[in-house]
Amino acid sequence: MTTTEQTLPAPGPPGLDSPAARAGWAIKDCWTIVMQEFTHVLRQPSTFAWQLGMPVVMVLMFVYVFGSAMDVTGQGAGEGYIDYAMPGLFAMTMAFGFMNTAFAVTLNKEKGFMDRFRSMPMSGSAVVTGRGVADIIQAALDLAVIGGIALIVGWRAGGSPAATLFAFALLLWLRLALIFVGIFLGLMIKNTEVAGSLFAVAFPLGFISSVFAPPEMMPGWLGAVAAWNPVSSTANAIRELFQTPGAGAGEASYWIDGHAIAGAVIWPALIMAVFLPLAVQQFKNLSK
Repeated sequence: MTTTEQTLPAPGPPGLDSPAARAGWAIKDCWTIVMQEFTHVLRQPSTFAWQLGMPVVMVLMFVYVFGSAMDVTGQGAGEGYIDYAMPGLFAMTMAFGFMNTAFAVTLNKEKGFMDRFRSMPMSGSAVVTGRGVADIIQAALDLAVIGGIALIVGWRAGGSPAATLFAFALLLWLRLALIFVGIFLGLMIKNTEVAGSLFAVAFPLGFISSVFAPPEMMPGWLGAVAAWNPVSSTANAIRELFQTPGAGAGEASYWIDGHAIAGAVIWPALIMAVFLPLAVQQFKNLSK
């Protein structure tokens, strides 16, 4: 048997002669991947703890170290900064999660798991969708932990329960879109050393935004870039939903600032529309 023959995906199970049967097969295979990922987390809980480490440090650093010097409300340095910063930190935690996804996918590929999956009679989309489901569940757990820390340091959501739930749904919507960016990058990256350097991509995505300061406080060109950052749209949208003091007040400097909730819905949809099919195709093209 040649190398090419060994790396071709195995045919699917017999009897998949209807769309419903194929969909059921894809869902079962997706769930198998989800369970495999959580089995790995249970065996190595330090991975989950490490992923939470940075957001926790960021909360403590920006609330207690830099927060006292920030004036984002016009009422004086430090006034109301925790209410402004926490929604941004929620959004940044979701945005930075794509690095964890890319690293995990690259590690699985490096250890040969991807070749095993390709040799099995399983749906071609299961590895991508299964990874997405597993990561969105983990992202919900991340949000719960960071939300608990936020409550401890004094942050409170001022919106209604429905608005608060919608805000957290928008955060997970952003994370879901970026999961497929992470999967695509993980399938393209050659090894975990390169995957570990993705912080160079994540850094501007998270920091050149309205996470820690309004774009109006930045130089004109940089403020425009920050305002149109998808992370900014999500951060500003949840500030509105949380009724953060000063959020949405006055005339918006940029069009997207005045349509933050629409941006928080549309940006992830566009990202997903591009990277979900790319990720599935990249998995199918492995080892060709």
